[in-house]
This record gives sequence, structure tokens and C-alpha cells, in this order.
Amino acid sequence: MSEEILINVTPVETRVAVVENGMLQEVYIERSRRRGIVGNIYKGKVVRVLPGMEAAFVDIGLERAAFIHASDVYIGEPPRGEEKAPGAPRVVPDISTLLYEGQSLVAQVTKDPIGTKGARLTTHLSVPSRYLVYMPGTQHIGISQRIEDEAERDRLRNLIEELLTEIGDGAAQGYIIRTAAEGAGREELLQDIHFLKRLWNSVSERIKLAPTPSTVYEDLPLYIRTVRDLVRPQTEKIRIDSRESHQKVLRFIEEFMAEVRPKLEYYPGERPVFDLYGVEDELQRALSRKVQLKSGGYLIIDQTEAMTTIDVNTGAFVGHRNLEETIFKTNLEAARAIARQLRLRNLGGIIIIDFIDMEDVEHQRQVIRMLEKMLERDHAKTNISCVSELGLVEMTRKRTTESLGQTLCEPCRVCDGRGILKTPETICYEIFREILRVNRAYDASSYLVLASQSVVDVLLDEESDSVADLETFIGKNIKFQVESMYSPEQYDVVLL
Repeated sequence: MSEEILINVTPVETRVAVVENGMLQEVYIERSRRRGIVGNIYKGKVVRVLPGMEAAFVDIGLERAAFIHASDVYIGEPPRGEEKAPGAPRVVPDISTLLYEGQSLVAQVTKDPIGTKGARLTTHLSVPSRYLVYMPGTQHIGISQRIEDEAERDRLRNLIEELLTEIGDGAAQGYIIRTAAEGAGREELLQDIHFLKRLWNSVSERIKLAPTPSTVYEDLPLYIRTVRDLVRPQTEKIRIDSRESHQKVLRFIEEFMAEVRPKLEYYPGERPVFDLYGVEDELQRALSRKVQLKSGGYLIIDQTEAMTTIDVNTGAFVGHRNLEETIFKTNLEAARAIARQLRLRNLGGIIIIDFIDMEDVEHQRQVIRMLEKMLERDHAKTNISCVSELGLVEMTRKRTTESLGQTLCEPCRVCDGRGILKTPETICYEIFREILRVNRAYDASSYLVLASQSVVDVLLDEESDSVADLETFIGKNIKFQVESMYSPEQYDVVLL
């Protein structure tokens, strides 16, 4: 599998596209006015403690107060010999014993503000580098689950423990070994440890001196984070279309990722780099509810606040053998497409997939296996359950930032995000009821109805007899006026 990373930088926006085998798989967008804050560390103040929710709200200087649950408040390492037994439930102390109103709190953002919800916080602080994530105050050494070779896992763990012992830094310093560390040597890991120590010392000084609320640590800009976090052995090219940003990435690579240098390329072409790879067209398609499959089938994707639902349909695909085989092939193709759409649209939270009903249990198993296999390349953590009694596949995907649709779009101001509008006929009957209500409450010689063109057309044509009957009933004239600026559902009844 070949992979390319495209980075489009402008003064107001940075966009990153991950292209695998010529197909767009992931998109990341960061705007200068609305930078993502996941990973940032803040010195904030507890403004409200909610014992009933085992949580608290913290002012970190944003528009909305951030939210922290009791389970995300770090209470220190258990004494040696008292570690929790595997599988034992975690005991979460009462939030009132952990935090109080007015308390100063240093916390890190784990989820961006999404919709009406504020940012999600944790006091389990961490700062990342190329190969490691540093966790001050802990003693844990973890390894990315994506490193599957047990011998390599043991080598890395032993090497980190050995390095920490050598530099006398093993007392209360925790590390997570990232996927990129697979195959890394002693010097590379040692360099990362020293870098993270210098970084954390700098952050610690800022925490002591910073006012409340304030930012004490910000993660790198998107175009550098991309190189640090997304470059893998199969990445063939990193193309960036900004000379200034290219130079900054080059300096970062030469200091921390020298082996990636041959892959970095400045793209000076007249044609925009996203147009060259068809990314712009794919982005437009990713905002649509309907996803067309090559076979003729299609997906319908609906994102709500509670969950995302995906419906699979055979559409124009009629197959060549029998119905069960047609359904099976459509579902297999849909599983591949769904895994891509989840990454491309950055859909998170609860996801319900309604595959076409399959009678064959083996077919069901193969479709689920296909979905699992395609999601192995996903950077976000996913969890798939088996097929439910209703034939639905329930899964979750970790959500830390807004989806592509939430980033690029806003709810329709005409339909208020419903996706449907009342028919002109429905609005006409609402107007009739409003006239009757107003007529009972006020004394007027006649009425003027202001409405959109489509509604006035129906009132003067199909509903003209109903208007005449209403005029006779109330004994007053009703006039109509088209307001070109009114939405299809907007109207006013004016007393004359």
C-alpha cells in the first residue's frame, strides 16, 4: 500500500489530506481563528462542582467552561504493592473530595468543544514527541497496541527502562512508546527522552508563573503535527505547497526525524495540490448524505447529536447469481466504503450500521471481519460489537474533534437543521389558523398576509376557495403580499 500526505497551507487555514493508493482517506483542517485545542494544557479555575454528576466545570479562558469528570482527576500512583488487580473495577473518589470551587487546576484538553458542549479535560498530563509520550508523575511504561511483535515490544520496554536507569530518571516518570518507535534505536529514544524533559521543565516553569486562566502549553501547528504523528513506513511522499511552512517542517525533520527527509517535497505547481489529486471533489462528496458504491448500491449517512446511522441499500445492483449472493457482495463493498467514510468524515461516538439482512451466518461473520480489517488502518480507536437481534451492527469510534461536516458546515437556517421543510400547503393551513386566532383576539377591518412566493401562489390558486370561505366566515377581506426575503416557512399576519 502506497501513501502520500498532502499539506495545503494558507494564512487563514491549513488542510492535510492522507491519500492511500490514489484514494483520499483522511482530512484534517485547522483554521487560524479556530485552532483545535486537544493536547493543550491550561491553568484554570474550578467554577462549579457537581456532586450529582461526579464532575466539575473549569474556566480555562474559553467561551464555554470546560468539563472534567472525577475519573479524569489524577490522584497519584498507588503505593507499591497496592496496584489494582487485573480486571478489578476502578474506584473513583467523590468529586467533592477532589475539587472545590475557586481551586486553581492544571488540566489538559482531551476533546475539543463540540456543538453546545465545552472541552473535556483531564489532569493526567502528557506531552508527545516523535517516539514517546511523556507522563510526568506516573511510573507506567506503556506501548502502542499497533506494535504487535512481542519481541519488539519487549525490546522497546527494556530499552526505555535501561535508559531511564542510566540517566537516573525512573522514579516517577512515565512514558508511552508510540507506534513510530517500532525499530527505533537507542540514540533516537535517548534524544526523545532528553527533549521531553527539557519541554516539561519549560512547561513547569510556565505553570508556576502563569495567571489563571491561561494557556501553559500548546501543541504544534497542524502541518508539523502531521509529520510527527501521521508519517509511517509506507508513506512515500509528503507534499507541501507553502515555501515558508516547508522550511519550518524541514527544520523540524532535520532535528527529530532525519530519516523522513527524502520524503519531504515542496510543491510549487500552478495547479493547487488538492485539485491535482481530486481532493476538493472528494471533500464535496463527503458532505453529502448519499455515498454511491461502484456496484450500484449506496449508503445513506445521517449524523445526529446522539449517534451516526448508516443505511446500506442495493440500489441499482441486481447481481448475477441469486439474492443472497447479491446482498453479500453489496454488504462487503459497503463495509469497505463505511470504514473509509468514518475516517474521511471523522465520524465519532456511537455508530449504528444497518447492513442489508443476511440469512447466512457465515456471510455475516465475513462482513464484520471485512469492516474490522479495513478499520485497522484507522488512527482513532474503534470497537465493533456483533450483529444485534435486529440485524444492526453497533460500534464506537473515539471522538476528539468535530466531524468534517461540523467543521465545514452549519445547520440550515431555513429548516433549522431538520433537513426537511413544511410544504406550502401546510403553511397555508397554519396561516388560516393564525388568522382565526388573531380575529378572536383583535379588532381589524382586514388582514394582510406576508409570505414567500410559493405559499402565496398556493393561497391564490389551489386554496383560493378555502380563502373565500374564511373571508365569509370572519366577515373581513384577506390580502396577500409576496416577501422575497422570507423563507418558505416564514409568514406574518398584519392587521389593517
